[in-house]
Amino acid sequence: MRIHFLRVWLGGLLFAAGLAALLRAAEPAAPEETRARQIVGSPAFKAAVAEFDRDYDRFVRELIFLTEIPAPPFKEQLRGAAFAKLLREVGLEDVSTDPEGNVLGLWRGRTGGTAPLLAVAAHLDTVFPEGTDVRVKRSGTRLSAPGVGDDTTGLAFLLAAIRAMKAARVETPGDILFLGNVGEEGPGDLRGMRYLFGQSPWKDRIKRFISVDGSNNDLITNGGLGSKRYRVTFKGPGGHSWSAFGQVSPAFAMGNAMAKFGKVVVPKEPRVSYNIGVVSGGTSVNSIPFEVAMEVDMRSVSPVELAKIEAEFLKIVAEAVTEENATRSTTFGKITADVKLIGDRPSGVTAPGTAELRQVTATMRAFDKVPVWNVGSTDANIPISLGIPAFAMARGSAGREGRSHSLDEWTDVEKTAAVKDFSLALALLLCVAETP
Repeated sequence: MRIHFLRVWLGGLLFAAGLAALLRAAEPAAPEETRARQIVGSPAFKAAVAEFDRDYDRFVRELIFLTEIPAPPFKEQLRGAAFAKLLREVGLEDVSTDPEGNVLGLWRGRTGGTAPLLAVAAHLDTVFPEGTDVRVKRSGTRLSAPGVGDDTTGLAFLLAAIRAMKAARVETPGDILFLGNVGEEGPGDLRGMRYLFGQSPWKDRIKRFISVDGSNNDLITNGGLGSKRYRVTFKGPGGHSWSAFGQVSPAFAMGNAMAKFGKVVVPKEPRVSYNIGVVSGGTSVNSIPFEVAMEVDMRSVSPVELAKIEAEFLKIVAEAVTEENATRSTTFGKITADVKLIGDRPSGVTAPGTAELRQVTATMRAFDKVPVWNVGSTDANIPISLGIPAFAMARGSAGREGRSHSLDEWTDVEKTAAVKDFSLALALLLCVAETP
């Protein structure tokens, strides 16, 4: 009897499991999954990937060509002009350079501009100063040069994607604005994006945004890491270290501020960071300096927490000045602090539940991948802070690059992997463009 009961129980359990599996299989696929399968499986998409495969050598040539055009912060003009010429050659319409230096070209969608406009950008600038040797060295499939990955590979990807889409007669519902933008790296402070979304004729038309800027195609940077950067210059009368001993010193004021700031406790969630990265000033070892300075970086993905640490920092600077003037003599003058904001990147998050990021998830699943949501400082910070769905994705190198921001920066352009990476990046671009 027990054996019979066990058989019946096991049989019922297996039947229930099988029925549940059948019911799951019968459930209609989410629209995002259907859209991803349709696009990735379409003849046009396959033809576009095949075109990149066929034209791979041109992608490498253009990557080398653009890398060897210097593009220091605020001096992106030569590379911008070359990129504009290439955009015209691939057949984009209305190619232009705006007053800030961004290079733009328009891909026409089939609905005549009635569908949401997608902007896709890669940045022209690199971190390297004028005079840096940017000649590319090649060893097998590895290319080495300052800026060859970040973000010149992104620029080369845009050109390859447009060319492949043209050759395969790919259609998108809405227009796509392709950009090579200026000012992404540190001192540029996102000036290209600030102009695009704040002053340009496109500012109210862009409804979704992709930054092609990253080296790991598992990561989707949907969190904008905000930052506040200050240069604080402490000034005083100065004097001889012996004869003027006892007079106020900007060095002591700054040292006090640094010590106080270093003891500030910040939350781990949402994460906050702070750093004093540059300290300068003074004239000689036996002189009380008349001027010293420090440069400070504060970051958080939370606008509220970023505002808190900024306020605390400014309070500490003011306290340090007051305390130095009260501690030592001000016979020849008082200590002052010149506080200058030198960087201001807004923060925010595009939620994974937005239509665009649900589509990203579905598209990556079509490639047997799961997105890893990431926080970083990219051109996407600006639209994210404005509530526009935006994110940054890999530039098609799938982690096959390294030493970013160094003189021996490198990227690997091995063809088989490059085609695979291109396929995923193009799919993400096209699927987001198709999102209602």
